[in-house]
Amino acid sequence: MKVLVLLGSLRAASFTRKLGLAAESVAPDRMTFEYTDGGDVPLYNQDLDGDEKPAAVMALLNQVSNADGLLFVTPEFNYGIPASLKNMIDWASRPAFRSPLKGKPSLVMAQSVAPSGGARVWAQLTSVLGGTLTPTYLAPSFTVGAAHEKFDESGALTDELTRVRIEQTLAAFELWAKSLI
Repeated sequence: MKVLVLLGSLRAASFTRKLGLAAESVAPDRMTFEYTDGGDVPLYNQDLDGDEKPAAVMALLNQVSNADGLLFVTPEFNYGIPASLKNMIDWASRPAFRSPLKGKPSLVMAQSVAPSGGARVWAQLTSVLGGTLTPTYLAPSFTVGAAHEKFDESGALTDELTRVRIEQTLAAFELWAKSLI
């Protein structure tokens, strides 16, 4: 299963990126991972959304189209979805009702240094994905609170409970996604 990881943080050493890499490290062997953070994707502008889209947008659309499933890994910014992640969704959601997001199995993992673990962004993002006809694995919701305490200085996941949760969630996501494909 080819998984496209859409990162909600542009920072190279972000907890978001670390969580995505931790997911890859414990994923079933049948899963392969590709990453994008949308840093080179211009802000959505319908004037640019014609037959000749910007190269970075075309690359994103190809990544989404070629993936078997999507893994959204995101922090919570001001109680909501980071702009770069929302921008990738806005571009990938076109044309409406026929976009590469339509019917693409997805999983949302949210993290925060706060104890809430990004619960608000998880809820908002799953709602937005519903509007793009992107089926989202909902149970259990996956949030990681106190993310700054879960990784060592090298970026490796040190929290055993989080590792087990990721491993179990990805295995269940894979089975669910295959039932949709």
